[in-house]
Amino acid sequence: MDISTRKERFSFAYVSAVAACSGYSVDEPTIDNDSIDGVIGSSQARKPRIEFQLKATALDIERDDMIRFDLSLKNYEDLRADCIIPRILVVVLVPEKTDEWILQTNDQLCMRRCGYWTSLSGEPPTRNRSSVRISIPKTNRFDRDNLTSLMDRASTGEYK
Repeated sequence: MDISTRKERFSFAYVSAVAACSGYSVDEPTIDNDSIDGVIGSSQARKPRIEFQLKATALDIERDDMIRFDLSLKNYEDLRADCIIPRILVVVLVPEKTDEWILQTNDQLCMRRCGYWTSLSGEPPTRNRSSVRISIPKTNRFDRDNLTSLMDRASTGEYK
């Protein structure tokens, strides 16, 4: 499996693990032609859903309290579109060496590094022709608490 596919599968496993711990399901569309890699859903209350685009990188993109990621123009345009179902970008940082991505003992399985999320809903058009640099605050860690908050906001129609 090539390295891009390995990063894609690892990042999907990361999101799936966080969602499972939070009590949500994750579905993977058969075709990704709208910059949507998956959908997080809940069977509770108003049955909120969040669509997500996944990216994974081993590059050093951490700057102070921000993650700076160059997103393709197509993904930027798709994710900033006005949609009924909230859309987020999740960027998963991984170690450079693939054998460091997980640490496993009899007592634990540790997925190395971290994922961060952002919503591009309502962002302005860009004059860029190939990519847009996205800044994600490190407080937007993709974890149980933040995912629960996102799903709560999605259930009320507020998700930016």
